[in-house]
Formats: sequence, C-alpha cells, structure tokens
Amino acid sequence: MPLIHLGEFWSSVLHLLPILGAALVLPGLVNRTRPWQRSALFAVAMVLALRYIWWRGTETIAPLGLTLDWAASWSLFGLELLTMIGSFSAFVIMMRYRDRSEEASINYGWWPSHREPHVALLIATYNEELEVLERTIIGAKALRHPRKEIIVLDDGRRDWLQQFCAAQGVGYMRRPDNRDAKAGNINHALRQLADRAEPPDFVAVLDADFVPHRGFISRSLALFHDPTVGLVQTPQHFFNADPIQHNLNISRAYPDEQRFFFDHMQPSRDGWGIAFCCGTSSLIRFRALMAIGGFPTESVTEDFMLTLTLQNKGWRTVYLNEALTEGLAPEGLKEYVTQRARWCLGLMQIARSSLGPFQRNDLRLRDRWSVLDSVFYWLTTFPFRLAAVVYPLLYWFLNVTVVDARLTDVVSYFGAYYLWTLLVLNLLSRGTVVPILNDVSQLIGAWPIARAAFTGLLRPHGHPFSVTAKGGDRSRLVVQWHMMGVFLALIGLTLLGLTIGIVFDDFAYYDAGDGKWVILFWTIYNLFVLTICAVACVELPRQERHVADLPERVTFDTADESRRVWLVSLTMDSARLRGQSYEIGTEGAVALEEVGPVRAIVYSATEDGARLRLLPDEAQRTALMLRLHATDNTPGIVSVRFSSMISDIARRFSFHDADSR
Repeated sequence: MPLIHLGEFWSSVLHLLPILGAALVLPGLVNRTRPWQRSALFAVAMVLALRYIWWRGTETIAPLGLTLDWAASWSLFGLELLTMIGSFSAFVIMMRYRDRSEEASINYGWWPSHREPHVALLIATYNEELEVLERTIIGAKALRHPRKEIIVLDDGRRDWLQQFCAAQGVGYMRRPDNRDAKAGNINHALRQLADRAEPPDFVAVLDADFVPHRGFISRSLALFHDPTVGLVQTPQHFFNADPIQHNLNISRAYPDEQRFFFDHMQPSRDGWGIAFCCGTSSLIRFRALMAIGGFPTESVTEDFMLTLTLQNKGWRTVYLNEALTEGLAPEGLKEYVTQRARWCLGLMQIARSSLGPFQRNDLRLRDRWSVLDSVFYWLTTFPFRLAAVVYPLLYWFLNVTVVDARLTDVVSYFGAYYLWTLLVLNLLSRGTVVPILNDVSQLIGAWPIARAAFTGLLRPHGHPFSVTAKGGDRSRLVVQWHMMGVFLALIGLTLLGLTIGIVFDDFAYYDAGDGKWVILFWTIYNLFVLTICAVACVELPRQERHVADLPERVTFDTADESRRVWLVSLTMDSARLRGQSYEIGTEGAVALEEVGPVRAIVYSATEDGARLRLLPDEAQRTALMLRLHATDNTPGIVSVRFSSMISDIARRFSFHDADSR
C-alpha cells in the first residue's frame, strides 16, 4: 500500500488523537472521588503544561531588546507564566476530594438525647425588601431541629421589619450604627448572646436572601461530633438564574457560575483541610467564635478571614457538600460584578493582614498556600482575560509579533495541553467548563475585578463595604450601556484591525512563522466572546421562576370536570399546566402536594395547556413558600445539558421569546 503523507499540520493534529480517544474511554473508567486517579489525571496536565511553557519560553518570544515586540511578547509570557502557577496550584488542590455526607449520616444526632444543642440562627439584613426576608424567616421557622431561635439582625433599623418579626414570633435586634458592616452587625448580636445566662451552643449564619432547607441545621450539626471542628460550611445554591444565565437564555441548560467552586473546588479544598467559610449557609461553634473575639473586621470578606482566624487558634473548618440552603443570585449585571469585585478586594486585604501568608502567625503551611492560591486566582485570571482580548490588536495595528509561532507547534503544544485540561476538568466536574462561556463569565467583570485586585494589594484599607442589591423590580428590559460600550468598542477595533490586516498589505505584514493563522484564529475567537459579552449586557425582563421545578402530575378541578394534567411551572402566584386546554376565565382548584387544593383562574391559553393565576389563602401561601424554597432538593442546574444549551443560545440570538416554551 502507498504511504500516506499527511503534511506538517495534520501530523501535529495526530498529537491530539490520543486525548480524543481518552475522552471516549475515561468516563467509564474514572472514579472522580478517588485521589490517586485524580492525581494521575492532573499530573498529566502538569506535564503537558510544563511542555507548553518550555516551548513558549524558548521558541515563541521576541529576543531581548528595547523594542515594542520585546515588551509585548515578554509581558504576555510573564502574565501567562503567573497564570500557569495559579493553575498548577488549582491542579494540586483538585487532586484530592472529600465527601462528608456519609460521615454526617453516621453521626446524625451524636449529642445526648436529653440535651439538644441550642442553635441561634442569625439573619443579617440591611436593605432587603419584605418579599426577600419573608422567605428566609418562614424557611427558618420550618427547620427540623427543635431547639432553635431565629434572630433577625437589622442594620437598616426598620420599624416595619421589627413589627413583622414580632408577628412571626422571631427575635429582632438592631444597633445604633453600621460600624464594620455585616461583621459588625453579627458581632453586636454575639455580644448580646454571650451575656445571657445560657448562651447558644452553635450559631448559624444566613444572608437575608438565603432560605434554609428543613435539614440545614440537623445535617450540619452532625459534623460537630469532632470537638476540633469550629465551623461547617455548606454550598450556596440559587433558585433564580444569575445575569449571565438569564441574559443569554441558558438557565435551563447551563449551571450558575458558582457551581464549579461549591460543587467541586470546595470538596477538593476540604480534602486538604483548607475549605473556608463563605459567609451564609454556615454553622459555627459558639465557644470557638467567642475564643477568637467574634467575626474579624480587617477584611470586607470576613467569611474567609473567619476560617483563618479559627484555624490560627486550632479550630477546623469542614465542608458538607449537600444542598441545604438556596438563595437569590444577583439579578443585575452591575450587582453581579460588584459582588465579585468585593470578594477580590477582601481576599487582597486578607493577604496584607496579620493573617497573610508571609506574616508571623500560627497558621499551617497549607493555610498560607490556600491564601496564595486565591491571590493568584484573582490577580492573574482577570488581567490575563483582558490581555487575551487586547494583545491581538497590537499585531493588526502596530505589526507587533506577540507570539512568534508556527501553527503546527501551536496545535501540538498548546492544543494538547488545553484539550487534556478541558477533558480532565469536565470529567471531574460533570461537564461544567464550557470554553467560550467560561471566558465570557470572566471577561464580563474583568476590568473592575482586576482593578480591585491591584488596589486591594497596594492599598488594602479604607474601602467601603459594597452591599449586593437583591430583589426589586426586574420586569423591564435594561441595557447596561456603560459595560456594553466597552465590548462594542473592542468589537469595533477587532473588526477594524482584522479588515485592515486582510485588505491592506501595509499593515500586519510580519508573518511570525504561521503567525497570521494563529492571530486570525485568536481574533475570531475573541469576536465570539466579545459579542456574547455585549449581548449579556442586555438585561432581559424577569418573571419569578423556581429553577428546581420538575414536571409533575396534578389534578385540576373545574365546575365541569376533574382532570389529571402536567404541572410544568410553579411560582407563588402562578402555574402552567400541560395536557388539557381551558378557556380564559375558567375557575377551579389545582391540587398541589404539600399545599392542598388552591383556588385558581385561567388567565392565558397556550398551545397545549393553560396558565393559571393562583389565589392561595394565607396558610396555603406559607405552605407554597416552603414547598418552593425549603424542600430538601437541589435547586438549579448542576451540569451542562449541551444540546439544550446550544438550542437556547440560538433562540436568544434569534430574539425569539424565551418564555414561549
């Protein structure tokens, strides 16, 4: 048989075939909870990363000299090198995995039968509306743990909230000022509790918009069988779509941005003993909290610093990866970015504090590593995302060769590393890393987050606490023109540079090997990312929707008949039925599990059913609220539904009504 000559390019593509083959075989072989298997996968990723970085440093950067090529080439390589150090740290962390659900089940009810632990559940609030607070208070009252008290900590000093708490039979505290923001609010309550003749044994902390599931306290308490445990953190789940999910119409198929961290990174951190408090949805041993003087106030992210302060005194933080609370994700893009910039600023403040990685304290080496890992994440990820958009423009407009590489080498070195890493991350995280969307979520807030990183590192003090606004009217379409303008400008510059480089020979004439092909692909990829970012800046109107809803069979009784139909959507005041058509104005009662027969009126007809306006009485309204938000289930999407995601994005870009389904 004649020999087949593939050529250089297709020969380089052959380097990717073993990885593609592994993608077919490994899902059936890998147990993602076994550390040795995880370590082997990430060890290969690190080898491929070192191979790639060696190639980048020895063959693709400009020679030393006071030239623009040298400055651009070396600055990008330096930033990429720092980003790779952060990736290596994350790879090592993810080599371990700890699931404590079995431990919680075995030690459930470890305390003496004659003395249930006394738990004070603190709900910190500042400016949230009644609709937001009511959910949390009703959910807290329904907790299974019998010996609990609920206290609302009102930094807004609102008389109507005090009256509402009295009507609900829950505690209420306020203070004369707002010193030290949320941490100060909680510390004020802790001092009041400590002065009691019998202080609580444990303190649970909830943000005002987080509703506890019925098993939150009892499941979390189980891990305190170990007397060295000072804090148990549980994941944050959300019953609404975050701005990226909603604005791109992918909330039914793509997980919220926090899922990778809470479902996969935190269990891995717990495997190393470096899981950390995330504020809400945590349970803390009161004695441990008093031993450190309450919540630390040196950082606007008092939660992470609380873990370090506890560990500095010998108290451990552990992680229970069970959906035991659900909250309200930021619904506006500005609030979404502000929240993440605050997290970044707070982490930098911690790095510069007395509990920083290079300070004299009693932290373990792994705790110092934990802080450094977070510093590298915030300090490199977002500046690198900005650089990835800006640096190709240097080639098109200034003929600056940033990466002097042949296309075949890029496929062989970068392609192999990138493809293997993508395979491993999706294999271990059940498919939550989607390349373009992952870049969009980072680029959306890259500039304010990068600014917060450097500001916090260089000037850590004197920054106000920025409250993340929740709730409010989201029924109108809103365009974030300021944010969109930046992406539109970058799209315009990228298109202009691409046009100039293709049409005019006077520009972008340095080939850089096969550099034009590399830059061309890079530029087109950036156009996709920038376009999606711009579309995400158009905030679509929102309707209440509980993202954990699953179809179920219910009975709808009218004056004429009783029929079993499918309930496909349920909110506090509406329901959607499928399987039977009804005329507008038809009255009846829909039988809802855990709620009972609720009076309803058909207000809209659909192709295969109807939409109902629910008219529950007060008792049914409370039961409905508990069903929607306090049920022991997992709200939201935990892994990507790829075909649905593509379909939903296509609908968004076709400007088709996303709610017509």
